[in-house]
Formats: sequence, structure tokens, C-alpha cells
Amino acid sequence: METLKDRPALVEGEDFYREGAYVVFTARYHLRRGFCCGSGCRHCPYDPDSEGVESREEKRDE
Repeated sequence: METLKDRPALVEGEDFYREGAYVVFTARYHLRRGFCCGSGCRHCPYDPDSEGVESREEKRDE
């Protein structure tokens, strides 16, 4: 089982940025995570109809 110490560190400006009191995750972060959580994230690269398996970019290439 993967633990927190096994995960690569998040890089501000690449994986997330701050907007006031909020932390906003980037598409890069979501792609590294590997799935859509279904929360409607601003930069989510996944197609909500694909259940998080396929990114929008991958779907465009078809």
C-alpha cells in the first residue's frame, strides 16, 4: 500500500497554486493522481462521462 512518504512532493506553481485562502490543483496534479474525484475541479482534465479513466486529451486523440 502506498503511503504519503512514497508520493512525490507537490510543487507550487506546477501541481497547485494559491488563490486567496484556497489551494487550486492544476491539470498536472490531477493527471498524476490518475482519476477524477467527481467534485467538478476547475482544472480537471478528465471527461466526467468516462468515470475518470480517460483524460479529455486522450479522448480528443481518438
